[in-house]
Amino acid sequence: MVRIIDYKAGNAPSVMYAVKHLGFAAEYARCAEDLNDATHIILPGVGTAKETMASLEAMDMPFKLADAVFEEKVHFLGICVGMQILFEHSEEGDTRGLCWLEGNVVKYNANNVRVPQMGWNHVRYVKDTPLSPMGARLAPPQPEHFYFVNSYHVRPGDEDDIWAVSCYDGDYVAAVQCFNIYATQFHIEKSGEAGLRLLRRFLELEGDLYAD
Repeated sequence: MVRIIDYKAGNAPSVMYAVKHLGFAAEYARCAEDLNDATHIILPGVGTAKETMASLEAMDMPFKLADAVFEEKVHFLGICVGMQILFEHSEEGDTRGLCWLEGNVVKYNANNVRVPQMGWNHVRYVKDTPLSPMGARLAPPQPEHFYFVNSYHVRPGDEDDIWAVSCYDGDYVAAVQCFNIYATQFHIEKSGEAGLRLLRRFLELEGDLYAD
């Protein structure tokens, strides 16, 4: 079962619409127990890191979410703020994240660029994953553009986690991947055909791709 985490600061209805548009069944997760039957979990993100963490904690979600992802190997997709809170700390509200991945979240320099970044931007893959277009890292067939709305961006502690990059006030991380964890700074659900292709590849993942 595809479970979309529905919390006060999220964007769950838009993600649900995109998933069902692709022909997949999905239900909201509004409490920890709703994750018991999950094969895929999507954590949308709209709002601030502090609000998101507070909402997840009010739902008793962090422990169960970590258990599903790390112990049960459920496929996970974080979107926008749903990516940022995977890291250790965010400058946004001086917020401690879930600490799944090493690194921090920092704000763009408003002296150099307009903050927030809002609109379409090119994304370049720097490593191949089960979700990347085949051979995209080495020879992308054409530029892919995705929709961003963000004032902050991640700085991973482990460069191996970087899946894709974009450019705004210099290069920055647009997506990360670590085993069954996938996350994008851009809004997949608002990124037209490119976003739907990426979302479909996530929803089509089966089993534990990283079993020994």
